[in-house]
Parts: sequence; C-alpha cells; structure tokens
Amino acid sequence: MKIIQKYFTSLTKKQINQFSQLQELYEYWNSKINVISRKNINQLYTNHVLHSLAIAKFIKFNHGTSILDVGTGGGFPGIPLAILFPNVNFLLVDSTGKKIKVVNEISKSIGLSNIKTKHERAENIKEKFDFIISRAVTNMNKFKKISKGKIKQEKKNKINNGIIYLKGGDLSEEMKGISHESIDISIFFEEDFFISKKIIYVEY
Repeated sequence: MKIIQKYFTSLTKKQINQFSQLQELYEYWNSKINVISRKNINQLYTNHVLHSLAIAKFIKFNHGTSILDVGTGGGFPGIPLAILFPNVNFLLVDSTGKKIKVVNEISKSIGLSNIKTKHERAENIKEKFDFIISRAVTNMNKFKKISKGKIKQEKKNKINNGIIYLKGGDLSEEMKGISHESIDISIFFEEDFFISKKIIYVEY
C-alpha cells in the first residue's frame, strides 16, 4: 500500500482505506477463483494496482467521464482507477463470469458505487464511452475492431476520446500503421517492473 501513497500523495482517507483492503480481498478471492497469478499475488500493489494507476499519470479524468474496461479480468485497470476517480463512471466487462463475480464482490466490499459490470464479450456492448481502457487483452488491430462504434464524439477531457491501453515489450511491429502515442511508464514509476511497460493512446 505504501507504494500507492508514494506516487499518489493526495488520497482521501476513504481512498486510502479502499486501497488498503485490496490485498486481503484479492488473496481471499484468488484462493477461490484464480484471477491473478498465484506467484505474484504478493506483488499486487506494484504489478496490478500501480500499473493500472499509470493511466492516471497520463490523464486526470474529468467528472462524468465514461470508461469501458475491456477484458477486465480481476478488475484491472478498472477498480484502482474507480477508487482514484470516484466521479467517473466505469463499465467493467469480461467474457468469464467467474472473474466478473470477483470484481462485483471486491467492488461491493470496498464500497465502490461508480462501477457497473457485465459478463459479456466486448464486441456485444452497444453503449458509447469517452475512453476504452484495457491491459493487453489482444493486439491493437483486433482491439480497434472491438472498439469500433463504442467511442463518443463529444470531448470532456484535455485529450480527445480514444483507447488507452497498457502493454509491455517491443510494440513496433504491432503498432505499425496505427497512429498512436506511446508513453513509457518508467517516466512515472521507478520500480524495475515498469522498465518495458507502456501506455498506448489511440485518439479517435
């Protein structure tokens, strides 16, 4: 938990309390339904929570922004961002019902009221959002197809609406021919885990 406060120094008591509960909750639910690799559950705050919050170093979402988290798994990046931005609306979607159960239980336990969930393939979501976020569920060409028709035109934030994607490694081949901005997460966080991690922003 200290690592979150290291990089986010203006958290409210409520947010600190919510973040603090995550380790115990994920350990409990992960023992029943495997949503996080058991070998790095001890690195939850660095590898999952802080990684998710890298998006908040790239953009401070304005009140009323709507966000779709595709392939949320155990709730990343959606749950950490929903804690940080209580006035932003999140829809967390996954095609695996057990994972959505974990997201629902953890959200309820920490009192998150700005998250909705759907056990559904992202392709079948009909609503429109300001941003679509994800952690490396597929390659960007496929992800752009999934996102088609789901991004609003009207702009609420400093940057234009679009895709904000967390991914690692060499993406030069995958992103060839796709107009995008690539941001090294290591400029925000000094831990070794982030050396090859990037935020990919595709504007719509």
